[in-house]
Amino acid sequence: MHDRQLARGDRRAREFDAFVTGAAGRLLHTTTLLTAEAPDANVRAQRLLTLALAHTYARWHRLHGEDPYDCARRYLATRFARATWHRYGPLGRARPDPRGPLASLTAQERLVLVLRLYEGVAEEQAAALLGLPAERVHALCDRATAALLHPAKPTAVSGAGAKVVPS
Repeated sequence: MHDRQLARGDRRAREFDAFVTGAAGRLLHTTTLLTAEAPDANVRAQRLLTLALAHTYARWHRLHGEDPYDCARRYLATRFARATWHRYGPLGRARPDPRGPLASLTAQERLVLVLRLYEGVAEEQAAALLGLPAERVHALCDRATAALLHPAKPTAVSGAGAKVVPS
């Protein structure tokens, strides 16, 4: 009995190692987009990925044909949403590292945009995962896409404190 448990544990470790080898790069990129950190300075993203992989490993024997990548992605999304809610409130207005490619978006917009466009999650699935109506997910994705395609022009401030709008 003990030998069988050891063999099962070894097989589980090999399967998980193969999963991590294949999926860790994409998952790290996903978490880096979510946290809006620069790719070369993504400490929060690495921590979030570590938590997601640990969660997936803990559930490995209960997946029973379920996609482990989907399990890790669901955990990433819910953990990110929950942490952002607790840290910054419901709208997640805090601005991350300005060098990140999605730094101009709110946390909720980043989450929806990454799930829908980068990860290819269907609108209804993203809505169910985030506990939002599908119409809200659609609106957030549209707003985030528009904000990235047509960024607001920055306003300059003169020395006297009056705003000067560049022409």
